[in-house]
Amino acid sequence: MSTWNSRGLRGSTLEELINRTNERYLEDGLALIQKIPTPITPINIDKETRHITLAYFDQKSTVDYIGAVQGIPVCFDAKESAVDTFSLQNIHPHQVAFMEDFEKQDGIAFFLIYYTGREQMYYLPFRHLKVFWDRAQTGGRKSFRFEELDQSYIMGNSKEVLVPYLEMLQKDLGERGKE
Repeated sequence: MSTWNSRGLRGSTLEELINRTNERYLEDGLALIQKIPTPITPINIDKETRHITLAYFDQKSTVDYIGAVQGIPVCFDAKESAVDTFSLQNIHPHQVAFMEDFEKQDGIAFFLIYYTGREQMYYLPFRHLKVFWDRAQTGGRKSFRFEELDQSYIMGNSKEVLVPYLEMLQKDLGERGKE
């Protein structure tokens, strides 16, 4: 059980950048993406202010974001990594199962990873994550290195939005059509 104070703000800067990007995509009529709140179970509630003062995170949250881009269902999760080796412990089996089921329903699932040490944003298609996941499940490495990633999915800077993931989604869709 992780308490609210210990891990709750990890990734909050990245999520704020994504939230602002999603607002811009909505304003431009490009996408409708919603942040899925992390389910919590309150332990203590201040009776005067009615604020939660102690809670724990429920284990079974699925993904951070879900919505539609030009009629295409999408879901994704946002992660940060301070180092070039990304531990698969940061991704839970129920998230992988949800994303796999989502893609079986013709949705697109992916991860946005911010490599803080490099100051680079990366779009990781679910099918690429699945290769690393399956490798770990069969006794291989329980992580993947930045060098193992398809470098063409590194997001460049954009004047329009903070996290230009729609460009990478378009690339992802194009590659799926070729498979």
